[in-house]
Amino acid sequence: MTDLFTDAYAQAQDAADPLRALRDEFLIPQHGGNVQAYFCGNSLGLQPKGARAHVEEVLDKWATEAVEGHFTGQAQWMPYHELVREPLARVVGAQPHEVVAMNSLTVNLHLMMVSFYQPSLERTAIMIEAGAFPSDRYAVESQLKYRGLPPGHTLIEVEPDEPDGTISMQAIERAIAENGKRLAMILWPGVQYRTGQAFDLQEITRLGHAAGCIVGFDLAHAAGNLPLQLHDSGADFAAWCHYKYMNSGPGAVAGCFVHERHAHTDRPRFAGWWGNDKDVRFRMGPAFNPTPGADGWQLSNPPILGLAPLRASLELFDRAGMPALREKSLRLTGYLEALIREELGDLLQIATPREPERRGAQLSLRVIGGRGMTGRSAGRALFEFLGSQGVIGDWREPDVIRISPAPLYNTHADVLRFVRTVQSWGAHV
Repeated sequence: MTDLFTDAYAQAQDAADPLRALRDEFLIPQHGGNVQAYFCGNSLGLQPKGARAHVEEVLDKWATEAVEGHFTGQAQWMPYHELVREPLARVVGAQPHEVVAMNSLTVNLHLMMVSFYQPSLERTAIMIEAGAFPSDRYAVESQLKYRGLPPGHTLIEVEPDEPDGTISMQAIERAIAENGKRLAMILWPGVQYRTGQAFDLQEITRLGHAAGCIVGFDLAHAAGNLPLQLHDSGADFAAWCHYKYMNSGPGAVAGCFVHERHAHTDRPRFAGWWGNDKDVRFRMGPAFNPTPGADGWQLSNPPILGLAPLRASLELFDRAGMPALREKSLRLTGYLEALIREELGDLLQIATPREPERRGAQLSLRVIGGRGMTGRSAGRALFEFLGSQGVIGDWREPDVIRISPAPLYNTHADVLRFVRTVQSWGAHV
């Protein structure tokens, strides 16, 4: 184990990395004249160097072609969202017509719930995890209230049943079995934001469908992190953002999945002009004829400047491939875990599941030692110290530091730097 805690080991691993050249495709912020050790791709991914060219292409086209840019030249704006369709489908394991880049994450969740949450006299409940990301809980609760249903009775929150606040598949299965007859929908994360726990989408979908309910997923922390198989999972819908592991910029245009079995259904929806079949869209008729597939849930024409960075990011995902990225991610996060347990075991507790198949890139950490200063105060002190040394993670209340080695640009040397920085802090508190 001591060999792992050496520059030679980290450098050898990075030199042997078949994806090492991808790091040079990103702009990494500086700190004190050196690049940061940036572990915050689970919150905001780094900027691909190619993003600027795609944005400038749009600006130049606007300057030289104005309105004609919708229909002429390279990368026309009318079908611009189609440029990201196939590579996006490859990242999330879907058919191209099942995915669309549009809106923002919570907007897409609301649009999906309008269509897929259809309560009946018997089935009114929505099931989520306790401690869900606030935006998800707000969205679900507001959908219930909008329909005149009391959240206290119709919102089911599955409590953690494992140490460190994680949820077993057995707990999910019990909750579905106990509430199955009144469940209308399950909305579950692909990766839980605070704990970093990853879930089996296919099994949750199977259990939910067997109970007779709709199953959808928030994949904010899973898209670009795990090799998803959305089509094969059978999930009814999913939504995610592109500014985390997908490296498409702050507030980036989000993504949405609708399984192909719903492509031609007449489910109710909030309709907009851009969701109308493009073959008849410009006839400006009063009848809404939804485009088959996920495109039919679009409302307005997409923000072209917002989509441009996603093109740059997806080019890198295609270059690497999700299987290779996952393989490197397992190595990086496994290295981080091994060093924490060996070198920082008396200082840090890992809240994320130990089994690699139950997590993505992220490890959620709590401070457990340091001369009597524990809990939130110690965690916050360590987090601020890391930032002062150019080691960037993020903080989630009440006491979690999230460290996420992203395989597109992080290295074993970054991981070693994090561990040594924590050691230096621990030696002085």
